[in-house]
Amino acid sequence: MSDLFLLSERQMSRISPFFPLAHGVPRVDDRRVVSGIVYVIRNGLQWKDAPKDYGPHKTLYNRFVRWSRLSVFNRIFAALAGEGPKPERIMIDATHLKAHRTAASLLKKGMFPRRIGRTKGGLNSKLHTVCDDKGRPVVMLLSESQMSDHKGARLVLNALPPANVLIADRGYDSTWFRQALVTKGIEPCIPSSRSRKIPYPYDKALYRQRHKVENLFAKLKDWRRIATRYDRCAHTFFSAICIAATVIFWI
Repeated sequence: MSDLFLLSERQMSRISPFFPLAHGVPRVDDRRVVSGIVYVIRNGLQWKDAPKDYGPHKTLYNRFVRWSRLSVFNRIFAALAGEGPKPERIMIDATHLKAHRTAASLLKKGMFPRRIGRTKGGLNSKLHTVCDDKGRPVVMLLSESQMSDHKGARLVLNALPPANVLIADRGYDSTWFRQALVTKGIEPCIPSSRSRKIPYPYDKALYRQRHKVENLFAKLKDWRRIATRYDRCAHTFFSAICIAATVIFWI
């Protein structure tokens, strides 16, 4: 497997404490299987096209789906992101992720929510992300594409880590959001929308740091199964996002 991706022993030691306990028959080699899952998601492969070195593709797929339903990958991301040092500045933004027609074929009344909406660009999902001052994601939320930035900000407000400043574009300029940030002891660095008669002052030099959250999205979208959504259920797609964020930024 020298030419394939394989998690290092150090990386495995950081994520393996969050794996479910095996019951009965011993589980297939976790390092090989999880590395195969990462390889498929990063390269945008169908599960049947996974290299044979990772074992049967059904094992990779079943492990990914089963652990996604158990929120294993979500917990790994949340735990490792929470272990980081307190950031001085945080940034918030959202991006659209194109949904392939195979992801949009599930009925809206299915067992699991899709988190897929329609915009001018077609069917999409929307990823709302808060990152630290080093451009590493600390909070992520998946929603339908038509959800506004304001509503996404409201949903992640209680999960914001302690920080001195929050940087965001003018799409997050609202009185309630500014007041909520001040209540939490966070100074907003947000340009005023053009509709405001009296603009709020903000630090323009500090605002230039917002490119870090854009760089974060670019790195995530380098993974083909993140840039284009093939998973029908939202929990499996969000698990793929958590895997990518964990491997790229936290291990």
